Amino acid sequence: MTFHVRGLDSQAFAPLFQLNEADLNAIGAQRVYADADDLYPCRIALKRVAQGEELLLLNHAHQTTLTSPYRAAGPIFVSRSAATGTYRNELPPMLRDRLLSLRAYDANAFIVDAEVAEGEEVVRLIERFFADPKVAHVDAHFARRGCFAARIERA
Repeated sequence: MTFHVRGLDSQAFAPLFQLNEADLNAIGAQRVYADADDLYPCRIALKRVAQGEELLLLNHAHQTTLTSPYRAAGPIFVSRSAATGTYRNELPPMLRDRLLSLRAYDANAFIVDAEVAEGEEVVRLIERFFADPKVAHVDAHFARRGCFAARIERA
């Protein structure tokens, strides 16, 4: 089973980087500068950014089907300089070494299955989920903090 993981569209967030701190605060967002390498996971590039990189921490709706009780939004980091990352049949760098909560959804955004996994077990779990024809996509969340990490789709 083939799958792909694509980062969020950078153009959707570009205007937010032009806002001043007061305007960011008004929408519940913050400007952040990475104070160390490899700590801040950008949901556009799907990798952790380098020290000094500018990011926004903001709320993002990732499960938006109005008729689903699983509608969800939560905090994400996006980097100003990120290009959209695309990965086929492999995990993006920011997902490779983290404990993930994986939630498999059907076409109506109802959960079909869910598990927690880490490392190569994640790929096997994705393949298992997509073996079920009811599964439309899988959302990965960082298990410890619960933040949305990425959407995984059939390729």
